[in-house]
Amino acid sequence: MKAVRKHCVIGVALSTAALGLFSAAAIAQQPGISDDVVRIGVLTDMSGTFSDFAGKGAVEAVKMAVEDFGGNVNGKPIEVIAADHQNKADIAASTAREWIDQKHVDMLADNSGSATALATIKIANDKKRIAIVTGAGTTRITNEDCTPYSLHYNHDTASLANVAGKYIVKQGGDTWFFLTADYSFGYSLQSDTSAVITANGGKVVGSVKHPFNASDFSSFMVQAQGSHAKIIGLANAGSDTINAIKSAREFGLLGAGKQQLAGLLVLITDVHALGLNTAQGLYITEGWYWDLNDETRKWSARFYKRMGKMPSAIQAADYSSTLHYLEAIKATGTDDSATVIKKMEETPVNDMYTKNGVIRKDGLLVHDMYLMQVKTPAESKKPWDYYNVREVVPGNEAYPSIAKGSCTFAKQ
Repeated sequence: MKAVRKHCVIGVALSTAALGLFSAAAIAQQPGISDDVVRIGVLTDMSGTFSDFAGKGAVEAVKMAVEDFGGNVNGKPIEVIAADHQNKADIAASTAREWIDQKHVDMLADNSGSATALATIKIANDKKRIAIVTGAGTTRITNEDCTPYSLHYNHDTASLANVAGKYIVKQGGDTWFFLTADYSFGYSLQSDTSAVITANGGKVVGSVKHPFNASDFSSFMVQAQGSHAKIIGLANAGSDTINAIKSAREFGLLGAGKQQLAGLLVLITDVHALGLNTAQGLYITEGWYWDLNDETRKWSARFYKRMGKMPSAIQAADYSSTLHYLEAIKATGTDDSATVIKKMEETPVNDMYTKNGVIRKDGLLVHDMYLMQVKTPAESKKPWDYYNVREVVPGNEAYPSIAKGSCTFAKQ
């Protein structure tokens, strides 16, 4: 009997030891910081049509977030690298692949330009790495091309359409003609805005497509003028928008009793390049503005010292999204993409960029949007004082619900 008892005690001891070894192994296998470094790759337009509102300023905004976070997370260093995708989808894809495979990049930031962003998020999904899009607008990012590893910050064409289309029609701008960039972003923006205009009792009387990075808008302006639409909707971005607005002024389309422009994606850097004499009266939709409150002004003053200009909404979103990403790593103790994304979705975004912003399952950050109107030179009281806020549109009104989208895994 004693022998049997001794055997049982030994068996229990062995089982306890085995359980302890199993627990230790399980702890050891939990993901931490891969290769002891968190690497962020800023893939942006350094030299083309989007370079002013993204570009080097996007890189600097990401670096500011890393510095404000302390330069390390959970004792591991944070590294930032950057590259110019030249607005070419193949370069964006190959750079993303090289960064992930050879440089072990954990997160791809900015991703300006819709075509390049779509190429990047596909690679990131294949490699199970996070891609945060701040500098592209197509709704495909959170609809048919959505992935579990991609997030969409700042704006999309649906929010731009809901703000501009709905509120401008309410103010009497009920007939529209579109000047549309001939690529996916332009198509999405025209389509989304047209639907909102029609739903709110307005009418689209015509449209014309122009090539990407166009230099001569004269023939397009003749068509816009001939439409007699109250509003000329600019479904384009960057230098295309700037050149279109200049052309509209030269053709005398704008002014008292004439047509008005609605810049569906105009950023403060565009207004600065144009000057208030040219841009005054322009309706625009923004996700953020440097002069909204004391917090935005304080951060923007820091950015200005580094860059010599005020930040765009996209650059502010680069800062916010990077900070939110690093906070999620700190909270979870890992840079494992699925774990970090889950934590980012669970945690509201509260910083100088937005308050109580929510990242949905489809990767979209839902936050307040703004309908602005560019000031006249007489209204502007200081440098970069460019906007009057006409409407603050709550995020749940600016962005369509997940139920209306086509992101399959988000509805499961």
